[in-house]
Amino acid sequence: MTDEAGDPRPLEELDARLRAARASKPGREPRQAGSGGAGKGAGVGVRIGVELVSGIAVGSLIGYGLDRLLGTRPWLMVVFFFLGAAASVVNMYRAVKGLDDSVGLGQAQRRHDEHN
Repeated sequence: MTDEAGDPRPLEELDARLRAARASKPGREPRQAGSGGAGKGAGVGVRIGVELVSGIAVGSLIGYGLDRLLGTRPWLMVVFFFLGAAASVVNMYRAVKGLDDSVGLGQAQRRHDEHN
């Protein structure tokens, strides 16, 4: 687009030069509106909290149910509480390290190492 004198608009020219400069830098991708780090961090934080609570709750409920069936109250609930807590910690580790995109922790670590 040009104005009445035939010169390109200064803002459009500046925008084109900025885009070209950003594209020439390897390893930096332009940020999308609303994709800030604070939102992503909050999402990971909420996910970690949910993983922790749900793992412990599911483990405890399984233990409680088995205790009622087998009459071993409270031993299986205690054992499954700790198993649920351990599973929660593993899931939190995988979420923080970015290893949760593959099935199996070993496969996810290999894929993560290949990309870095």
